[in-house]
Amino acid sequence: MSAAVDIKGVQRIFPGQRGGDPVTALTPIDMHVKENDFVTILGPSGCGKSTLLRIVAGLDEPTQGSVAVRGRQVTGPGADRGMVFQSYTLFPWLTVAQNIEFGLREKGMPAAQRREIVAGYVGKIGLKGFEHHLPKQLSGGMQQRVAIARALANDPAILLLDEPFGALDHQTRGLMQELLLDIWEADRKTVLFVTHDIEEAIFLGSRCVVMSARPGRIKADIAIPLPHPRHYRMKAEADFLDLKVRLTEEIREEAMKVT
Repeated sequence: MSAAVDIKGVQRIFPGQRGGDPVTALTPIDMHVKENDFVTILGPSGCGKSTLLRIVAGLDEPTQGSVAVRGRQVTGPGADRGMVFQSYTLFPWLTVAQNIEFGLREKGMPAAQRREIVAGYVGKIGLKGFEHHLPKQLSGGMQQRVAIARALANDPAILLLDEPFGALDHQTRGLMQELLLDIWEADRKTVLFVTHDIEEAIFLGSRCVVMSARPGRIKADIAIPLPHPRHYRMKAEADFLDLKVRLTEEIREEAMKVT
């Protein structure tokens, strides 16, 4: 069986600005993601994490190399991949329910079926009673819940998240991590999750890929053998802290190269 995501020799070089030298964001990267895996991608700022995710999403093209999702080459965005960004990318003129059902409506799905799917995800993200609210009436955490539900409602094979909780306060961020894990443990989607937060990478991931400072390459690929279901209290346990020390050393070494 082919990998859920197969990244082969992906390199990205951006043209220099105003006649300057080209910028190599990614050196050739090989990475294989199994079905139902939750892979966190961790690295210092500017290491190419988001660039790699955008290439998998089909929002950017590699300078060389290729990406395949379930054996099919990525040539652009597709319904097989759902993307969630750090910024709240909801349609401001649509309600919570309308945002979640947007992709389903675009597919031409019957209204009754759309309503059933939307109701299911509204329940999962804990926003029952807010179906008719506009994004401006919601907190940041609530808006990101809607963004995740919108991505999942289309039933993508792969869920791609680019620092989705980065703009949230610490407490809300922790609650959103638990919510995402609850959804993943129930649905077992294949997930690629970019973050610069070490605790987040450990708590969420079944595997953590550590990237080097620019030009980005895979420096380490570390299994996270913590049991499920996961609870926030495990962040104080010895196994978690040992992983945190190991990953902190990996990231610290790279961060010092760019200071």
